[in-house]
Amino acid sequence: MSELVSQHQRGISLQRINAMVLRYWYLLMSSWPRLLELVYWPALQIITWGFLQNYISQASGFFAKAGGTLIGAVILWDILFRGQLGFSISFLEEMWARNLGNLMMSPLKPIEFLLSLMIMSLIRLAIGVIPMTLLALFFFGFNFYAIGLPLIAFFCNLIFTSWSVGVFASGLVLRNGLGAESIVWTLMFAVMPLACIYYPVEVLPAWLQAVAWTLPPTYVFEGMRSLLIDHVFRADLMVWALVINAILFAASFATFLALLQSAKRNGSLLSSGE
Repeated sequence: MSELVSQHQRGISLQRINAMVLRYWYLLMSSWPRLLELVYWPALQIITWGFLQNYISQASGFFAKAGGTLIGAVILWDILFRGQLGFSISFLEEMWARNLGNLMMSPLKPIEFLLSLMIMSLIRLAIGVIPMTLLALFFFGFNFYAIGLPLIAFFCNLIFTSWSVGVFASGLVLRNGLGAESIVWTLMFAVMPLACIYYPVEVLPAWLQAVAWTLPPTYVFEGMRSLLIDHVFRADLMVWALVINAILFAASFATFLALLQSAKRNGSLLSSGE
């Protein structure tokens, strides 16, 4: 019996992951302001930027050629940003409730905790982005899903990046307490200028271009422009993005575990205040 228990503890428990996902799901469904916020900001963004594209296209033929590049960039950026935020918000819920110490003393493993946050990130992302894409279709005639199979590559690379940033930011908050909470809200915006969301890499200075190409989202947004403007899917860009994402994800997970051990040694799990 003890051997069976030991084997069970060594493996990843789907039941524990499911329990954590249900916890965050019930928390989300019990608060209509939380649900409203998930839909409100993406909807506001797509409407604002969509009308801006319409205005600019009246004076320039570029956006007619670009085929909704600006709207597509807004949606993909929201996937990147909301994916990270959906992960981090669920983590912060535990910090705000002073419950993280209890979870870490339970049979729940760090990998199971992180997996549950990733699943909840996808759920929160779907609630916000799907209405956003429908608004883009209704108001501006841009069918985001018409991108087809390349959309899978775009989405996977962006969500992997968002999780990497979310895991890293969560580790920093775990170690330093809620005084470092602002990192969760601002870290992704530090990536924004170099990810070349609304403009090609070529507009950056030469030395910044080298930095931009170290970021997986840069490959995704370049790939989107290539697809919508030149109608060419750059599979090579997606492969490079996936390779960099694998390195970033492994590094962020290792960093989280190191910061978790540091927090345990310093007792900050039970005193995670400001």
